Amino acid sequence: MTASVPAAVAHTSSWYWYFGRATGLVALVLLTATIVLGVLGPLRISSTVWPRFAIRTLHRDLALLSLLVIAIHVVAVVLDGYVHVPLSVAVLPVGSSYRPFWMALGAVSFDLLLAIVLTSLLRRQFGNRIWRLVHWLTYASWPLAVAHGLGTGSDSTQVWALAITVGCCAVVVVAALARVQRSQLPRARTRAPSQRLEAERG
Repeated sequence: MTASVPAAVAHTSSWYWYFGRATGLVALVLLTATIVLGVLGPLRISSTVWPRFAIRTLHRDLALLSLLVIAIHVVAVVLDGYVHVPLSVAVLPVGSSYRPFWMALGAVSFDLLLAIVLTSLLRRQFGNRIWRLVHWLTYASWPLAVAHGLGTGSDSTQVWALAITVGCCAVVVVAALARVQRSQLPRARTRAPSQRLEAERG
């Protein structure tokens, strides 16, 4: 009877660990999708199936869902008895005995995401200027979340885990390059006449 108790505790802890890792990776995918929609938003990409208001709504809902999944992830990690991680570590970058630096990155990322979601929900009260300034924090929240996952996950070096992380990074890089390329198009068009004049003069 006494021998089965530690086994049950170990099984429960293992379940929390797997659940915590799974929700962490799901949160990364959701946050990546949120980032991609935010990066591509100014490009005014839309269609008859996905009008702009639907894309904006999806962007907002994914951000809220990311926040919910991260909260579940935090609870699972706290309940896991293998390592001691206090609940305060979710928002405070101090207090964790388990890989404190990488856990601190996760806390900062979560705090930035909270600020982004709250100012988005209260956009009318804060105003567009403050909302836009805070919204730029998304570009800091996402890489911190990626670093947190790589630094805290004991399976982060596994092929499948690396494939998910690298895939998320690749999607964000492609979206960022597409936005940069599109933003440079008007400049190229305005420079073209002057370049032609210089060629004719030469």
